[in-house]
Amino acid sequence: MKKIRHVLETRLVHLATWLLPRLSRRSILLLSNTVGAIAYFFDARGRETAHENLRVAFAREGITPGQISRITLGSYQTFARTFFDLFWSLRLTRENYTEYLKVTFADPSSEAVAREKGAIWVTPHFGNFELVSLAMGFRGFAWTVVAQDFKNPALTTIFKRLREGSGHTIIPQEGAMLRLVKELKRKGHAALLTDLTIRPNKTAAAIDCFGLKTCVTTLHASLSRRLELPIIAGVCIPMPDGTYQVEAEPHFEPEKFTSNAALTQAVWDKFEQQIRRHPEAWMWMYKHWRYLPGLDQDPKYPAYANPSKPFRELLAESHR
Repeated sequence: MKKIRHVLETRLVHLATWLLPRLSRRSILLLSNTVGAIAYFFDARGRETAHENLRVAFAREGITPGQISRITLGSYQTFARTFFDLFWSLRLTRENYTEYLKVTFADPSSEAVAREKGAIWVTPHFGNFELVSLAMGFRGFAWTVVAQDFKNPALTTIFKRLREGSGHTIIPQEGAMLRLVKELKRKGHAALLTDLTIRPNKTAAAIDCFGLKTCVTTLHASLSRRLELPIIAGVCIPMPDGTYQVEAEPHFEPEKFTSNAALTQAVWDKFEQQIRRHPEAWMWMYKHWRYLPGLDQDPKYPAYANPSKPFRELLAESHR
């Protein structure tokens, strides 16, 4: 059964690589909105998680059930669009990508610094985090990107080819740290997604996220401070007409921060500002607040959150 499933998966993905680049932007948008709405309807567990997340994240703003449903639906449709656009991106080239992706640096010197010293580029699971990678590759920044392999090796090969289309190098998680350090020491570039919850440990930080505590990686901050390299945080915002606006924040200079946790928090704060402006573009169906800061259930946190001794210890350490 496993072999049969892998064969079917591979054939479907090969079909997507042939079909989707032949569709117009209008067709891609229609397909994304339709598939996203279907996923929203059938994915009861993910929908419930998204509703809980939005309830606690915007409690102070008095978010209504109607707003929660609308944002959740938009989130599903955004991620369907991200998936389909990765295949459609086979149409993109160095010559035509600016027709679909407009790149803006809030501080023009950030781009110059990155070209001179190398940089660590970060983004959350927001908007089209796949196409922002391709756009920066076409702009001349060859990234080393860590990606988890699929259980089906054939899919890993296909997605690696899609993601390397503008000059990047996709590497597996095993041995990734050493390869990232070597690349950055050569004035290269590394790219990371930094908004997923991880287990409390020495490579994590407890940060404020929509007024609540959560636990995220400090890998980007650690690399930045260790190698004295800037961090450039950016997002790829989907536009109604099928194009994207890539917005890069002014670069973070590691010497201005006293700890990895402080730098991690500063980077997240920029992301949160964008999410508040475009809430439908973030991945709300993911469990962003898995750990409670105390021993008891707290209505300020999602119903799925649980007490965690390691998380409480991490919080205590951050207050010292």
